[in-house]
Amino acid sequence: MSESSQNQAADKNGPNDKKDNGKKEENQEADLNRHERRDARRREFPSAAVVYEAIRAEAESELSRPLPGLAWSALAAGLSMGFSFVAQALLRHYSPEASWQTIISSFGYSMGFLFVILGRQQLFTENTLTPVLEVLRVKRLDTLIQTVNLWLVVLAANILGTAIFGATLVYGHVLDDSIAPALSQIAASEYSATFLETMIRAVFAGWLVALMLWLLPFAETARVGVIILVTFLIGLAHLPHIIAGSVAALYAVFEGSHTIGQYITDFFVPTLIGNMFGGILMVAVVNYAQVAYSGQDNDKNSDKNSDKNNDTDSAKKKNKTKEN
Repeated sequence: MSESSQNQAADKNGPNDKKDNGKKEENQEADLNRHERRDARRREFPSAAVVYEAIRAEAESELSRPLPGLAWSALAAGLSMGFSFVAQALLRHYSPEASWQTIISSFGYSMGFLFVILGRQQLFTENTLTPVLEVLRVKRLDTLIQTVNLWLVVLAANILGTAIFGATLVYGHVLDDSIAPALSQIAASEYSATFLETMIRAVFAGWLVALMLWLLPFAETARVGVIILVTFLIGLAHLPHIIAGSVAALYAVFEGSHTIGQYITDFFVPTLIGNMFGGILMVAVVNYAQVAYSGQDNDKNSDKNSDKNNDTDSAKKKNKTKEN
């Protein structure tokens, strides 16, 4: 073949080669965009529905556990919460008398919560509030009965654990006698407010604990930090918690400064009502509502998006067939 004929063939094939190269570059760009979009989705915060489902699935597994296993786990949680009381007293005793002493000692309040939550122990206002999401979802009487049984068993075992810990501190002389004044001061503070004040403050304590649970499923490596920050705020603001506060309140009963009747009327009842109201109504119900009502809108939007994607795909197919 002569050089002229080869040049003519190259000129004819030139535009086709350019088209093929252009198509390859477009495909590579489209692939890159898909990878970028996938990477962006990985970096997105999980939606409220995803967080809700993670907590609800955990609540479902808790409801299926046998009650004896729950009782032993709750007893361990009640005992573990005693270390919040001890840590607060030790920090208060060894820190100098100053206006910021309460800030330092309040960090000790987080100790028991760290043991309980990271140790997967059953704590009232923690694992027991999440089953409300399952009750609201299925709306069945048997699930409600299971939830009430779970509450009763866990609450009773938690209080028993706090009573054992408080009695051991008083009668077992576990800590040095110089720590006793700090223990007594913290214990007396649990009785310092009126019934109504204690109940209102307990609402915020239950609210914060339930919000903490809403953050934990996807906190990953920040779980410890989330637990410390939220519980530190509860301790610093002196918001009563039915289990953490019971250790100190029952310590006062065993040392003789308060009676069991005062514990029930001045601390237990108002704190229990407030914690449950704050945890159940302010978080479980509200967060369930936002997921339940936004779910319908999400379904509509997803249908619209799928229709748009289908139209786009069909248009691309038509363009390809025309080019071919």
